[in-house]
Amino acid sequence: MTLKIDPLTTPADIDEVLKIEQASFANPWTRDMYLAELEHRGTSYCFVARDADGVAVGFCSFWRILDELHINNLAVLPERRRSGVASTLLRFVLHEGARLGARRATLEVRRSNHAARRLYEGLGFRVRGVRADYYTDPVEDALILWREPLVGPIRAMDPA
Repeated sequence: MTLKIDPLTTPADIDEVLKIEQASFANPWTRDMYLAELEHRGTSYCFVARDADGVAVGFCSFWRILDELHINNLAVLPERRRSGVASTLLRFVLHEGARLGARRATLEVRRSNHAARRLYEGLGFRVRGVRADYYTDPVEDALILWREPLVGPIRAMDPA
């Protein structure tokens, strides 16, 4: 699948992200949350993956804080999952984070989200901690994953 990855730059772009967000998360971010993110350029970033027809099929948002990349959300339309969108987006974000000066990356993932864990671990993330009862609907622990260093080889993996 050929993807074009562009930054989220205008409030009009948020509708596409919200569609993916709502299809992916029990507690999706709101329009106001994304508008606030747009106001913090230089710290807050969001990239949208589009297919050959220009349809938004996935996105990844993150913060760069000093030398760390904190991945907030990574989501793909349900009908486009397991086609390489998530791994392409995450590889792009890791590269972009390194370009911005980040030296390591972190994220949280539901303990039961085995597909996401395979993706992250396949791209070099390792479990480094637990946030008890972090998620709601249902209540569940979050695993805290880190990739250190941010740059370096990423082993090949199956599409996610």
